[in-house]
Amino acid sequence: MQILRNTNLEAYRKMEEMSQEEVLEMVDEKGLVGRGGAGFPTARKWRMALEQEDETYLVINADEGEPGTFKDRFIMKHNPETFIEGVIITSRILDVEKTYIYLRGEYEYLEEELLETFRETMEELGIEMDLEIVMGAGAYVCGEETAILESIMGNRGTSMRKPPYPTVEGLWDSPTVVNNVETITCVPQLILYDDWNPDLRLFSLSGNVSNPGLFEAPLGVKVSTLIDLARPEKELKAMSLGNFGGIMPIDESMEITPELISDENCFHGTYSLIWIDETNSIADVCQNIAEFYTYESCGKCTPCREGSKKILDLLVKINEGKGSGNDLEELEELAEHVNSTSLCGLGKTVGKHVLTALEHFREDFEERLV
Repeated sequence: MQILRNTNLEAYRKMEEMSQEEVLEMVDEKGLVGRGGAGFPTARKWRMALEQEDETYLVINADEGEPGTFKDRFIMKHNPETFIEGVIITSRILDVEKTYIYLRGEYEYLEEELLETFRETMEELGIEMDLEIVMGAGAYVCGEETAILESIMGNRGTSMRKPPYPTVEGLWDSPTVVNNVETITCVPQLILYDDWNPDLRLFSLSGNVSNPGLFEAPLGVKVSTLIDLARPEKELKAMSLGNFGGIMPIDESMEITPELISDENCFHGTYSLIWIDETNSIADVCQNIAEFYTYESCGKCTPCREGSKKILDLLVKINEGKGSGNDLEELEELAEHVNSTSLCGLGKTVGKHVLTALEHFREDFEERLV
């Protein structure tokens, strides 16, 4: 796997011989984009922070709270050396005041190994850098960049309005770059290796399959190839792209690209594919996801706080055989309203699973109506 290639601090030494602008141009030309879900060009984000006059902070998002996603844990466990080298290189390029790794609470067992790797790397390079690991407390919303910053500053993990964006005004009103673990690990690899491939992605495969796990494949890989890797035991009917990405029908000939996924009104996110077989009703799957969103809503904005609960209530009513066609219409209208009026990325996807499920699997809901 490309993501497991160890750069052995050679990338750092190569970076030392380059100017800041040369590194930025390399990151840009090689096409590194964020691997946390948004796909924003990494070099552009770094430049936005460097344009500010204040001291800069770097935050590594290792919270990984999206259901069905486990790629960052895999990287930190199996290639911590290259990840830490990426942290150090990025900190140097951005000339940051302090770097934070925001680590998912359930990954606490990785904390000591990461700190030990960092200490050994500092000693071998003969440099000093201020790094702190902040443990997350299990809030899904803290996967959103502004909520992470609030949590690091000791506040309740709730999202803030943008703009200003964190690259302009983040931690303690200073410019802050927030990057994902996978993104940071790619930095030393693209610097050192000429054959680094920007199109390779990590796919987290789970659900109704006998071989769940993490697989590396290029963008454009066919759904049928991923199905063969996951080995379902029964006929598949749908795949859920995490919780926020939506639910789409199985088309084995489809190629996995952000554009083609968007054509199904879904989000690619972190390429977390949860396979759903024919024994499941999509109406039940939606209720399960709605329970998750209702629990995880931070409650700051009214559309998400009230809308997520109302969506869940309607789904429970329908699944108990007490709903009508009017309830489906209300469910669809409510999901669209919550998505369009909520404050942050969590709220703006609360209704995504409902809207895509009603678009592609409406019969699963209709068969339960009165």
